[in-house]
Amino acid sequence: MMPLNFADSGEDVIIKKIGGNAKVKAHLNDLGFVVGSKVSVISSMSGNLIVNIKETRVAISQEMASKIMV
Repeated sequence: MMPLNFADSGEDVIIKKIGGNAKVKAHLNDLGFVVGSKVSVISSMSGNLIVNIKETRVAISQEMASKIMV
């Protein structure tokens, strides 16, 4: 298991665990980041990520990405 920000661009990964407090987990859940979902990193710039999840592109910060374990 590794944080999402260590995944390679273009690689499809499966979310295994979501960390952080309840507020962070709820926010990520609202964005579609749930355990078992497939995520693909589109690009990474200065640690921030653009990912494809559930056929939608979402930008997340490095801090948020570090809480998503794949």
